Amino acid sequence: MIDTILFDLDGTIIDTNDLIINTFMHVLSNHFPQQSYTREQIIPHMGTTLEQQMQTFSGRQDVANLVADYRTFNNLHHDTMVREFPRVNEVINTLHERGITLGVVTTKIRPTTLRALDMFGLKKYMDVIVTVQDVEHPKPHPEPVLKAIGQLGADPTRTIMVGDSAADIQSAKAAGVKAAAVAWSLKGVEVLSQYHPDYILQDMTDLYGVLGWESVSSEKG
Repeated sequence: MIDTILFDLDGTIIDTNDLIINTFMHVLSNHFPQQSYTREQIIPHMGTTLEQQMQTFSGRQDVANLVADYRTFNNLHHDTMVREFPRVNEVINTLHERGITLGVVTTKIRPTTLRALDMFGLKKYMDVIVTVQDVEHPKPHPEPVLKAIGQLGADPTRTIMVGDSAADIQSAKAAGVKAAAVAWSLKGVEVLSQYHPDYILQDMTDLYGVLGWESVSSEKG
């Protein structure tokens, strides 16, 4: 029986996709005007750390100035460009009311993680929040998921990690927990299926079925 659910943030419970892509496009076009970058180039790398993505796109190891510019633009446009995903707040509230332990495991830094969670009233439901600043090895390494489990005193065999990227699935499996991929990921179900998640959620309410709560599923459907 599952009693703990961990969520990725970006692209999973909060729609930051346009914000992230537009920020990358802005920064990269400013620093590398001779090159052309597209959404399709950026999307496959979403889910890894900001530094890793900037190193990939720039071909540089020292990306401190790129990261600083990213954070400036991202912070400026954050509140006008992030959105809710359908039924996420409703489902998380229901899970909380029914005693499921909840947490967030993300490759974002803590300030923007808390900002997004506060913006949509989700922070109050989270019993643990593990950000990229809290670990030495970010996803896809198991450390972030293991740290969340450890802080919660949770049983890995009764835990699910829900995410929108290969890094989420790989981190979950390496940590010994179930992995659920979300079908609204920009990566696409076909790509995520290659990493063999235990579940694919077409809608956040599919978590009710995973938990065996068919009555809730039918009531909400």
